[in-house]
Amino acid sequence: MADDLLLKTDTFRFPGSTKTGTFSIDDYPTKIDDLYEDKGQYETLLNGLTTELNELQEKMYAHNRYGLVTIFQAMDAAGKDSTIQHVFSGVNPLGLRVHSFKRPTDQELDHDFLWRNLVRLPERGTIGIFNRSYYEEVLVVKVHPEILTQTQRLPEERTADLDKLWKQRYKDIRNFETYLIRNGFPVLKFFLNISKKEQGERLIARIEDPSKNWKFDDQDVVERGFWKQYREAYETAINETATQKAPWYIIPADDKKNMRLIVAKILVETLQRLKMDYPKVNKRQQKSLQDLIDVIKNE
Repeated sequence: MADDLLLKTDTFRFPGSTKTGTFSIDDYPTKIDDLYEDKGQYETLLNGLTTELNELQEKMYAHNRYGLVTIFQAMDAAGKDSTIQHVFSGVNPLGLRVHSFKRPTDQELDHDFLWRNLVRLPERGTIGIFNRSYYEEVLVVKVHPEILTQTQRLPEERTADLDKLWKQRYKDIRNFETYLIRNGFPVLKFFLNISKKEQGERLIARIEDPSKNWKFDDQDVVERGFWKQYREAYETAINETATQKAPWYIIPADDKKNMRLIVAKILVETLQRLKMDYPKVNKRQQKSLQDLIDVIKNE
């Protein structure tokens, strides 16, 4: 049952409006039937996927032609941190580059809106993991446009027409992702789709459990009041930036186990599509290696 369901990852894929219509969050569920019978089967499935992911990343490292950029975007408490932790737990840390993007620093604000992500792009052979990303610039900043004038130090003429500014940012993002793909860095974008009810329960759990109090930020409740505006911002951003080569994956996030299995499967499928091989050794190198075996045995 679980294997069959996991193969249908196209269910969660949105490649842009030209083929499938306009994206609406309401068209995508926040919860689906379990992809596992019990906790034991879930752990078996996830371990199998993370093992395969590790093997593919190792091949990508040896091949040294591709890198992978993965982006995780979501409302607060949707499970970005735990998904990254569980899905990549079996991957060699040397092949991962994890970055969590918080409020921009003064140094970051002195650069263009893509800069802080650009300087943290992964090398060839590695997987870059962005916990939030440049998409915050058309999400949080769009919901709170005062950020543009109060903290981002843009020239006044750039903020005179906000509709134009957003359209230009969407275009810049599309061009940036196309540029990455052309240079051997596929871009994999996940929107973890949590319901408002489930988010509320998770925020309450963070307050009621002392061991989770450190996760709670008063601002999370303030931002929850902008739920409708954030949904609209996400819908527009996804519609404007989803393409055939850089689609969005809309992942049901009300069940964390389902979410991790789906994300892991999509990562594995993405790496499987890359034309990668281990470097081949010529006959002279093979003979040299064989000679080294004799050296080691005769020590």
